[in-house]
Amino acid sequence: MFPIIPANSVTAASGNDEGIFGYGNDGSYKAVTNLVSNTGVVASDQAAVTGTARQGLAGTQYGGDKGIFGFGEPGPTNVTNLVSNTGVVASDTAGVGTARSTLAACSYGDDKGIFGFGNTGSATAVTNLVSDAGVVASDQAATTGTARYGLSACEYGGDKGIFGFGTTYSTAGIGSITNLVSNAGVVASDQAATTGTGKMGLAACSYGGDKGIFGYGENAGGKLSETNLVSNTGVVASDTAGVGTTRQAPAACEFGGDQGIFGFGYNAAYLSVTNLVSNAGVVASDQAATTGTGRYNLGACSFN
Repeated sequence: MFPIIPANSVTAASGNDEGIFGYGNDGSYKAVTNLVSNTGVVASDQAAVTGTARQGLAGTQYGGDKGIFGFGEPGPTNVTNLVSNTGVVASDTAGVGTARSTLAACSYGDDKGIFGFGNTGSATAVTNLVSDAGVVASDQAATTGTARYGLSACEYGGDKGIFGFGTTYSTAGIGSITNLVSNAGVVASDQAATTGTGKMGLAACSYGGDKGIFGYGENAGGKLSETNLVSNTGVVASDTAGVGTTRQAPAACEFGGDQGIFGFGYNAAYLSVTNLVSNAGVVASDQAATTGTGRYNLGACSFN
């Protein structure tokens, strides 16, 4: 007799279905959020938002279907805000770990997250793990990698992460350094060979179920729109010609299980422009209709 295979055993896209952009600066610190549908449509500002208005924070998914925003400025601060699997942002949770801004965060191990690096008044390489229940741990005792800020991070390989790019102190210190994160949350030393133009103030997200993409930002040459793909083994590709409005300090997250979206940022004005990323890592031109308060230095993560 042949076994009966349940319909739900069919493999589906491995990522979360929806996303959220949150907080940022449009000339003042904001606590505004915008949900992203499973087709990449960005909603208008949510009417009620909780948590300290701030910029320079980071966000990551955790627990398989939830998210967390953390750290930032003014301060800097180490406050965090959990995001439910319906996109509701909770009030502030008392901070744990070194207060800092312009850090990065990504998921690892299928259901956990990590905040790393940032600016405390000087560059740091400190990291803080996030449990599958959204609890942020104290600073890890051992840190690796070049201390820097203005970097970004994303998941790759289904259960690992990567921190990439950033600056040590100024545009003169911008690099293309990357550090891999194991599925146990261990951050590796700087990769010996890196590719791509050095940049800071960029964003990153996963796509395709097991790959990632870094994009946008700035360097001494000005604002950028170029991107760098990350393979499912954590190898960062050389620059891909830019698509969409050049800008600094956007945010990015996954949606639809295997696609991504870059959104918001700054280039002579506070922007609400968005660019979708296909499940093959192709960045689309600016979406014709954008909603939400234009701002930069915001965070993003996926949920549901």
